[in-house]
Amino acid sequence: MDDIYENSLEGNITKKDALKLIDSNPFELFNIADRLRQEIVGDNVTFVSNKAIDITDHCMIKCEFCSFRDHLGYEMTIEEILESVEDSQTIGATEICLFGGIMPHMTVDYYTEIIKAIKSKYNIKLHALSPVEIYQTAKNSEMTTFEALEILKKAGMDTMTGASAEILVDSVRKQICPNKVSTAEWVKIIKEAHSLDIPTTSTIMYGSVETWEDRIDHLMILRDIQRETNGFTELVPLTFLGLNNNLGQKSIGASGMDDLKIHAISRVIFGWDMPNIQVSWVKLGIRTSQIALCCGANDLGGTMMEDKISVAAGASHGEYLPRDGMIKIIEAIGRHPVERNTVYEYI
Repeated sequence: MDDIYENSLEGNITKKDALKLIDSNPFELFNIADRLRQEIVGDNVTFVSNKAIDITDHCMIKCEFCSFRDHLGYEMTIEEILESVEDSQTIGATEICLFGGIMPHMTVDYYTEIIKAIKSKYNIKLHALSPVEIYQTAKNSEMTTFEALEILKKAGMDTMTGASAEILVDSVRKQICPNKVSTAEWVKIIKEAHSLDIPTTSTIMYGSVETWEDRIDHLMILRDIQRETNGFTELVPLTFLGLNNNLGQKSIGASGMDDLKIHAISRVIFGWDMPNIQVSWVKLGIRTSQIALCCGANDLGGTMMEDKISVAAGASHGEYLPRDGMIKIIEAIGRHPVERNTVYEYI
């Protein structure tokens, strides 16, 4: 384990190392991940005050794991979106997460109008869309994804989400999201965003039909991208929730132990390459999130004033966690709470 610690800090963890660690004593893995977390980022646990705005639940992509599609049957107007942004100001939010379903009428002009309307009225970071949304909106607009990203950035999109990654293994994608972008297309769009100085998050949705080898391959792809572009702000592991979706008939989801292992192995694989590993409290719950913060993670994510997507899939841990709640949860495990913005600048 001492060799693993040093190899992680030196950036020398291999796929073989990672697979061996998964089969090792999990508590040794958690311990080494926590040691690495302390060395790389210290005892601060960060969080961001934000609100999620899901524009619509109508969607043409039809992923097997989606419980959100046509869950309520709505599409927000620009006026309704602005009202939702206004609500976020009551909690002092510094970030709006803007995404939702994808439809043929959602062109670059469609998103640009929304982004400009928000930016003209509010001084807030706009964390928006994902590679699959960029791909489809570029296609709807008969332009390249690079051109679409250029226009959206100019309109005011500050950062892009790393969603729609799921598992970056095409054999898995064919089973869980056959109509989404391929692994190569996802990587291409992410690199294009980074080349335009649009930082992105990175994600992994685990616990459906993939193997541990698939998960490790996914993490290695993310590490390769980060070493090339340094454009990822964080990794966000997202545990699969199977309520109200087709994939839930095939998988009961990840075990609690696997929830902790994915955060720990991510810390070991990324080392200094990706310092920030986030816990999704909405999906894992508060107590498991606190444990994950002791297994390599260092960020508690956002206050998430609304998360319709997770709730539709069975998340029962709430849609909003106030700033004071974040602070208490972090202090309860003996760590230091620090509020940040989207790109991890301390507030």
